[in-house]
Amino acid sequence: MKDSGDQNGQAPIIFDSHCHLDDRAFANDLDQVITRAKTAGVKAMMTVGIDPESCRRNVQLAETCPGLYASVGIHPHDARHCSNKILDELAELSKHSKVKAWGEIGLDFNRMYSPRPDQEKWFICQLETAIGLGLPMIFHERDTQGRLYEILSGCWNSNSRGVVHCFSGSRQDLERYLAMGLYIGVTGIITIKQRGRQLRKLVKLIPLERLLIETDAPYLTPTPERNKHRRNEPAFVARVLEKLSQVLELPPGEIAAATWQNTCRLYNI
Repeated sequence: MKDSGDQNGQAPIIFDSHCHLDDRAFANDLDQVITRAKTAGVKAMMTVGIDPESCRRNVQLAETCPGLYASVGIHPHDARHCSNKILDELAELSKHSKVKAWGEIGLDFNRMYSPRPDQEKWFICQLETAIGLGLPMIFHERDTQGRLYEILSGCWNSNSRGVVHCFSGSRQDLERYLAMGLYIGVTGIITIKQRGRQLRKLVKLIPLERLLIETDAPYLTPTPERNKHRRNEPAFVARVLEKLSQVLELPPGEIAAATWQNTCRLYNI
C-alpha cells in the first residue's frame, strides 16, 4: 500500500490497526460504519479474531471489503475452551490471503474468565503456532505483573513480530516491549482525562517507527465521542491521531503516515 500523509493539503489516511467489526454491536449497520470510517480517512482496518466463530466471521468480512484485513486467534478470556483441534483449524484459516496476523492472544489476570493455567498453556501454544507460521502476533496484556513478558522472552526470536495492543502498562513494561522490537498500540484511552494521564506521559517514549493507532471498536470510545456514543467505531480513530498530535507536538499527517507505514510493515501488507 502507498504511504499515508497530508501532503498537498489532503487529509491524512489512517489505518485502524485493531477493531472487532464482527461484534454484534455492528450487526445492524456495519455498511454504514465502514462508510463513515472511509469518509473519516480510515482507509484500512484490521478486524481481530478472539474465538473460532469470530475468526471465521472476520475472514468473511475481509473478503467482501477492500482495505479490510483479518487476524485469527484465541483471546485469553476464551482460553479454557481452546484445544489443539481449534488451533489446527485456525492455522488452516490463516492461509487465507486476507489473514495477516495471529491474535488477539495473551494473558488477562484481571477478569480471569479463564483460569491462569489455561491462559498460559494456550498462550504458549499459540505463540509457537504463530512463530512457526511466520505470522505477526497481536498481544493482550492486563495485570500480569510481568508474566506475559516472561513467557514472551522464552519464545521470542529475531524473526518474531508483534504488537502490544491497547498498551496500558508501566514504563518498565514499555521499555521491555520496545527492547524486544514490539510495536505499541495506542487507543482512545489517551483522550480520557484521568484514565489516560499515564499513557500520555509514556507515549512520548515510544519511537515514532514503533507506534500504531487503534480503536478496539466497539470498545474504548474516545473523548469527545464517548459523551454521545456508547459504541466505538473505526471512524473515531481520528481522535487518537489528534490527541497524539497534541501530546507529541507533531503534525497529524506525520503521525498518520508513520503509523500507516508501521502497520503495513508489521502485517506485511
